[in-house]
Amino acid sequence: MGCGSSSMKDRKSETVLKAALIIQNWYRRYRAQLKARQHCALTIFQSIEYADEQGQMQLSNFFSFMLENYAHLCEQSPQIIRRLFESTLQDIKDRQDYVALIDVPDSYDGPRLQFPLTFTDIDLLIDAFKQHQILHAHYVLEVLFETQKVLKQMPNFTHIKTSPSKGITICGDLHGKLDDLFLIFYKNGLPSGSNPYIFNGDFVDRGNNSMEVLMILFVSFLVYPNDLHLNRGNHEDFMMNMRYGFTREILCKYKLHGKKILQILEDLYTWLPIGTIIDDEILVIHGGISESTDLNLLHHLERNKMKSVLMPPMSGNGNLATDLKKNKGGVPVAMHGRLKATQSFSEQLSKNEWGQVIDILWSDPRGINGCYPNTSRGGGCYFGPDVTSKVLSKYQLKMLIRSHECKPEGYEICHDGKVVTVFSASNYYEEGSNRGAYIKLSSGMTPRFFQYQVTKATCMRPLHQRVDAMECSAIRILRERIIAQKTDLIRAFQLQDYTKSGKLSKTQWAFSMEKTLGLNLPWRSLSSHLVKTDEDGNIDYMSSFQNIHIEKPVEEIQSTLVETLYRYRSDLQIIFNIMDSDHSGLISMEEFRAMWRLFSLHYNVEHIDDSQVDELASLMDFNQDGSIDFNEFLKAFYVVHKFEEWESDTTLDEQE
Repeated sequence: MGCGSSSMKDRKSETVLKAALIIQNWYRRYRAQLKARQHCALTIFQSIEYADEQGQMQLSNFFSFMLENYAHLCEQSPQIIRRLFESTLQDIKDRQDYVALIDVPDSYDGPRLQFPLTFTDIDLLIDAFKQHQILHAHYVLEVLFETQKVLKQMPNFTHIKTSPSKGITICGDLHGKLDDLFLIFYKNGLPSGSNPYIFNGDFVDRGNNSMEVLMILFVSFLVYPNDLHLNRGNHEDFMMNMRYGFTREILCKYKLHGKKILQILEDLYTWLPIGTIIDDEILVIHGGISESTDLNLLHHLERNKMKSVLMPPMSGNGNLATDLKKNKGGVPVAMHGRLKATQSFSEQLSKNEWGQVIDILWSDPRGINGCYPNTSRGGGCYFGPDVTSKVLSKYQLKMLIRSHECKPEGYEICHDGKVVTVFSASNYYEEGSNRGAYIKLSSGMTPRFFQYQVTKATCMRPLHQRVDAMECSAIRILRERIIAQKTDLIRAFQLQDYTKSGKLSKTQWAFSMEKTLGLNLPWRSLSSHLVKTDEDGNIDYMSSFQNIHIEKPVEEIQSTLVETLYRYRSDLQIIFNIMDSDHSGLISMEEFRAMWRLFSLHYNVEHIDDSQVDELASLMDFNQDGSIDFNEFLKAFYVVHKFEEWESDTTLDEQE
C-alpha cells in the first residue's frame, strides 16, 4: 500500500512538473514573440524618424542652392528672395530692450522668479509646472538672457572632476518630456552642489513641454553653474525646432512675445558647450565621433558660429557675397540672422570645423569596423569599434558616453564597453515603447544605470495590449509613408511586373518597397499587414494603397500635386516659417507661387507645372483676400485609413 501510494505520488509530481515545463516554455515563446513584435515596431518608428531627419539635413542643400544662385533667383522670384533674405532679426542690444518692455500684470498667478536666482526658485518653478502653469514671458526672457551671459564665459568642453564620495549623474535626450525630468529628480534628487548633473542635449522638440524642461534646466544651471552642465544636442538648433515642434509650442504658449523668445534662443543655442570631459577619462557628447574627429580643433573653434546644421559655410567663391556688394537697392543687404551673408567668411566656421561639429552632434556607433556616412540620418557618420579605440587612445580617454538614439531599455553598451548610449525620454515613440535611463558615475567606480518608465494608463495594460497599440501605430505611420510615394511605388512595381498581371512575388515587392522608400525594414514579414496575398503567395501590389489615401481639400486638385505636397509638407513648412518673419501664419498668393517655383526647381519636381500650382493657390485662398494660411493649408492634406478584415491576423515577429 505504502509503495503504491508513493509511486502514484511520484507519477503525479512528474505530470505536474511536465505541465509546468510546458506552460513555462509556452510563456517564454509568447514573451519572445511579443518582444520581437515590439522590436519590429520600434524599428519602424526609428527608421521613419531617421528618414525625416535625413530630409531635414537635405534642406541644407536647398539653402546652399539659393545662396549660390542668389542673383538669378532675384530675377526669377524677387518677392520670396526679399522675404527670405531681408533682416527681421533686429540687433539685440541688451536685456532691457526686451524685458523692461514686458510688464507682469497683477492678475498673473504663475511663478514669480527673483533674480539672482536661488534654490527656492527651482522648487517654485517645478511646483508651478506640476500645476500646469505657464511661466510669464518676462521671466522666460530674463532666464534666457542670464543663461546666455553665463554660457558665453564657458569653454567648448567643460572639464569636471568626480570623487568616490561625489559622483555625477548623466541624462540623455529628454525631448520635452517633463514627466521624465520630474521622475529623474524624484528618484535621484534635485541638482545641487553635492548632486551634480550633465544633461547631454536634445532638451526640446517632439514632446509637449519643451519650454518647461528648458526653463527648469536653465534655472538650475544659473543656480548651480559649476554643478549642472548642459551639452548641445542636434535639436538645440532653431531650424530643427521649426520642424519638430518647439517653435510651434513657443508661439502657441507665448502669442505676444514668442517671436522675441525665438530670437534669443537662436543665439543662445550657439553658446551651449559641445561636450564634457569627466576626470580626463570620459568624453560626453551628444552624437558620436568619426575617424577624423580632432578634439584639439574642437576645443578651440568658435562654437557660436555654428548657427544651424542646415546652414553650412558658404564657399568664398559664392555668387551671393559679390551680388550683395553690388546691390544698392531692391533686396536689403542686411540678411536675417539665419542666413547672414553679410558676415565675412572669416566670421563663419570653416567647412572642416563645421563638419567636425556635425559629427559629434549627429553620428551613431555601429558594430562593424570603419567610418562611413550616416545614410539613415543624412548627417554625421557611422563609426565602428576600431574608430572608437583609435580616437579614445589618441586622447588618452577610456570611454565615450553619448545619447541621440532611443534604446528599448534606456541605455546600451557597445564597442567592448567603450561606448555607452543613454536616453532619458521614456515612452518616446508610443506609450510603453521604451524605458528611460540615467547613469551615475564616480571616480574609479563602474558606471551604474538606473531605469524608469513614466506610468500612464496605457502602461498599466497587459504587455500584449501595449504591443498591439505600438504595432498599430507603427503600421499607421508606415502606411502614411507609402501613400506619400504612391506614384513612385507604382512605377517600381510595374517595372518588376514583367507579365503585367498586377502581382509580384513577395521578394519582388519587398525589393521595390525598400528601394523606393529607402527604409531598411523586414518587408517580407510586414507584407501581411500591408498587402493582400493570393493562395500562391503572390502579392496584389495595388492593395498597398487600398483604403488609404490623402484626403484632398478640393476635388479639383490633381492627385500627383496632392501627393507631392504631402510628401514634402514638412520641408515646405520650414521654408514658409523662415519667410513668415512676423509669424502671422499668412502668405500671399504671389509668395506661395514663388516659394513653390524655387522649391520645385531645386527638388526637380518636373511633373507639376506652374498652372497647376496657380490653380491650387487660387483654390486655397480660404479668406478670399489674396492670402493663404499656410499652416491650415497643410492641415488640409491628411491621410485617411480604413482598415479591413484581411489586414493581418499575423504578427510582426515572422522571420524573413
